[in-house]
Amino acid sequence: MTADAQPRSRVPVVLVDDHHMFRTGVRASLDERVAVVGEADDVDSAVAVVHEKRPPVVLLDVHLPGGNGGGGAEVVGRCADLARPNGSGPAVRFLALSVSDAAEDVVAVIRAGARGYVTKNISGPELSAAVVRVAGGDAVFSPRLAGFVLDAFGTGAADIAVADDELDRLSKREQEVMRLIARGYSYREVASELFISIKTVETHVSAVLRKLQLSSRYELTRWAAARRLL
Repeated sequence: MTADAQPRSRVPVVLVDDHHMFRTGVRASLDERVAVVGEADDVDSAVAVVHEKRPPVVLLDVHLPGGNGGGGAEVVGRCADLARPNGSGPAVRFLALSVSDAAEDVVAVIRAGARGYVTKNISGPELSAAVVRVAGGDAVFSPRLAGFVLDAFGTGAADIAVADDELDRLSKREQEVMRLIARGYSYREVASELFISIKTVETHVSAVLRKLQLSSRYELTRWAAARRLL
């Protein structure tokens, strides 16, 4: 592999956190699947760097100084123009990485448009895997935080009324897999939880997405959250 080819095999990320030592630790912990291409330590510098680099993924702390006091959620909002791909680069997706597991923090950044939320006790390989998944369009949450997504999406009477009919399309096992995947579990974690193979998990996920006419885990999380199925 040439020197030029190496970076293209990795997912470029911008790392945003107001603690230099933490950024240094994250950079050292990420594996060969991820390449840090920029850093920022406050709201305004984050917005500037994200617009300059247009990375597929931004690792973002939710508590940041500067700007109008909105922290990570403000960064996501001010970068909303980058949420869709265009000729100059890919869509920019945000993955919150925070020490906080407070519901209000999760809700604020997800409402702003982030694709996931993980806490800072995550391991380097797990974080690298989460970055790859978010770059591919998935939603990723630390499992015990996934329930907070319910508060980020409204639930209308019509959604509740059709929930049972839509669920009837899925087998009992597919429903089990659907709920775990929507909560942010990896295929390996689902396989361990349900005592099935990873290949079987993949088969069930494909069937769930097809039957519900969804295209990604991110859409599945929103579908399940809107119907209070998490």
